[in-house]
Amino acid sequence: MRLLIIGNLDGQVAAATQIAMQRGAKVAHAGSAEIALGHLRAGRGADMAMMEVHLDIREFILSLDRERISIPVVACGIETDPDTAADAIRAGAKEYVPLPPDPELIAAVLEAVTEENQTMIFQDPAFLSVVSLADQVAKSEASILITGESGSGKELMARYVHENSRRAQRQFISVNCAAIPENLLESELFGHEKGAFTGAIARRIGKFEEADGGTLLLDEISEMEPRLQAKLLRAIQEREIDRIGGGQPIKINIRLIATSNRDLVEAVKDGTFREDLLFRLNVVNLRVPSLHERPADIILLAKHFAKKYAVANGMPRRPVAAETIALLESLPWPGNVRELENTIHRAILMASGTEITTDAIMTPDGQAAHMISRHRNSNAGGVDEADGENHKGNDQTSRLVGRTVADVERDLIIDTLYHCLGNRTHAANILGISIRTLRNKLKLYTDDGVHVPVPGETSGATA
Repeated sequence: MRLLIIGNLDGQVAAATQIAMQRGAKVAHAGSAEIALGHLRAGRGADMAMMEVHLDIREFILSLDRERISIPVVACGIETDPDTAADAIRAGAKEYVPLPPDPELIAAVLEAVTEENQTMIFQDPAFLSVVSLADQVAKSEASILITGESGSGKELMARYVHENSRRAQRQFISVNCAAIPENLLESELFGHEKGAFTGAIARRIGKFEEADGGTLLLDEISEMEPRLQAKLLRAIQEREIDRIGGGQPIKINIRLIATSNRDLVEAVKDGTFREDLLFRLNVVNLRVPSLHERPADIILLAKHFAKKYAVANGMPRRPVAAETIALLESLPWPGNVRELENTIHRAILMASGTEITTDAIMTPDGQAAHMISRHRNSNAGGVDEADGENHKGNDQTSRLVGRTVADVERDLIIDTLYHCLGNRTHAANILGISIRTLRNKLKLYTDDGVHVPVPGETSGATA
């Protein structure tokens, strides 16, 4: 990932920079907010900015918004009081990192904010067959459409294709079409000229130009508005783009990869996605299997995440018990690998003793997963106690009677947010809605006085 450090490089900030570089980040430095803006306008790009807390974080983020630059900002400083961290978050920062820096904390923040984990872990034949196809087409220049359920690893597959392509030594630029508001996405992709709109105080290089010579990933392209789809189609066909407010087309040389968790053929039938654009994108289709289609990978992934989050949280490393593996293999995993990762992260925090037992495997709403699995298996097996189990199910359903659909939906969204430790993107993927829809709903809940989990929050009750 590309990290932009904003502020003085003396002392602890310099130490944080060294740690980030040791963790694989490509680090650039800007001494002030204005220099940082110039860096971003010029298309040199960054996946995250780390800004000293004594600088004007709020004004910097407002400048990013005015210039339609989408980049997460993390605050850092030697102050350890809660008020400093809270003020930074209120100013718009995604996280606050206290200094001196802890190497594992820096690594966790880099991954959490950018949601980047570039290691594919697999052994199941179903996943291996997709990797084999990816190897076969990686060296080509063909556009690739990667499909699959939310949380199944589509972006990881896109990175894998890039790293095995002839463009591997050039930049890999990713744009989440679902996470960026429509009015910002056009400028994010194509850039703009000075004066093109209110707030366009300087020329801005877009992601197409930033990715020139490399690979551009359009993540969750199904969320792109039809108007932008038309402009994207022209860029693909003509291999040139127009900056907003620009007078001359700009030639581009990129490898294009797109992902979608929706059926784009159905989206074409619904009129929400252009058929000609689908043909242009879907030269090769890589369908990433869901986790329940690759059961041999569950134990491998569970052990990997157990080790990862034990280290990240400073917890003792505990092996995953055999009965826990059996439980994990019996669960449906609608959120796929991302849901499994969150479940193991939570289990690391809940576990006691020498192993991660089934008692530590909890659902997002705090229920013991082994009880739910036992209930499901007894119903599926048609045991004699089915009537009793069905009665319990009826009791659960009866608790919903008298409540509005909006209330039930609100509780589901809030519980899922707790399950995802407040991560909006992960929650939206599990819920099967766009990040834009989720944010709109959370704003309504906040306006109604409902507590909405903040990033990192793990427990609580809905109002």
